[in-house]
Amino acid sequence: MSVDCFLDTNVIVYAAAGHGRPDAKRERALELIETREFGLSAQVLQEFYVTVVRKIEVPLSPAEALEWIEQLESFPCLPIEPGLVKIAAELSLRHRISYWDGAIIAAAESLGATILYSDDLGHGHRYGTIQVVNPFLP
Repeated sequence: MSVDCFLDTNVIVYAAAGHGRPDAKRERALELIETREFGLSAQVLQEFYVTVVRKIEVPLSPAEALEWIEQLESFPCLPIEPGLVKIAAELSLRHRISYWDGAIIAAAESLGATILYSDDLGHGHRYGTIQVVNPFLP
């Protein structure tokens, strides 16, 4: 299983959190979802659910969040396994980043992505074979 890119949680949150309002980040996130061959991880889906149900200004209902997750199930999604946890821990130590960011990078690499779309990890930064791209920059 190989993908062109990997979407970090924040990209999917921006896509779901718009509630129909015009918003450049929402539009860009939806464009990525609709046009790219992307992958996800179980971690991304977990973080997405918690964020959109509990942490955003206008939360989604649990049912709405689950509808998003069901739609995202059609894309490659890496499960959390012990091997991925060990790689993520090693990446977090090597690059001095959080374990959670290491897990995102490890999942992206495991799916064969070369681009990680995220607004959290420093636009242009490289982590091995992964290039971080902030899709919301002008």
